[in-house]
Amino acid sequence: MPMMLWIMIFTTLGSIGAIVGASFVLFFKNKHRNSLIVLLVSYATGTLLGSAFLGMIPKALQKSSPVSVSATILAGVILFFLLEKLLVWRHCHKENCEIHTRTGLLIVIGDAFHNFIDGTLIAAAFLADVRLGIITSVAVIAHEVPQEMGDFAILLDSGYSRQKAFLYNTLSASAAILGAILGYFYFRAIEMLIPFVLAVSAASFIYIALADLIPGLHRTIEMKDSIMQFIFLISGIGTIALFVLQH
Repeated sequence: MPMMLWIMIFTTLGSIGAIVGASFVLFFKNKHRNSLIVLLVSYATGTLLGSAFLGMIPKALQKSSPVSVSATILAGVILFFLLEKLLVWRHCHKENCEIHTRTGLLIVIGDAFHNFIDGTLIAAAFLADVRLGIITSVAVIAHEVPQEMGDFAILLDSGYSRQKAFLYNTLSASAAILGAILGYFYFRAIEMLIPFVLAVSAASFIYIALADLIPGLHRTIEMKDSIMQFIFLISGIGTIALFVLQH
């Protein structure tokens, strides 16, 4: 299968597919929807960490020196910290979010930027290795579904109709396809950048998992819920590990 087709298929699954998957949950009652979001966030946390530590970082180390890769990861973490401070990168997985309660438009713009970056990351991962591209796409999909569920809920709470919320989220998700196309041609032309893009990708996954997702999970203190979160987190890591071990 041509590389471009691989990238387009999995980018579409990670963006538009996540929107479709998330939209079905909007018909659940709030209590059930919120419980499901927490479990999906736990699973997404595991896939993000697994993809970064088991997939992206080892592949980057194969193509560049450990010091260069480590420095790029560190720079990436600092970059995403600054982006979060500028209210561009952070996204919520709940209805009542201090960042997003100001306007639904901010969600659409922020998600478009985030999805564009996801598209470039998927393209870079596939150009490095098809298996790594699939691993990265799985992590993106697992993360995007609960994110979009939260964004749908915020848009509805802001007064948007279900149709408009779906339309605007779909438009923002389409930015991933643009990012994938540009990433494919750009990184293919400058192949030496791929290990550093993978390092930045790993930094973004690690930062999202540790700064955005895990703190939210820690708000749950019930033992039963905490055990379920741990199980889903390990399951997320296990999903990525299965792909890696098949290599």
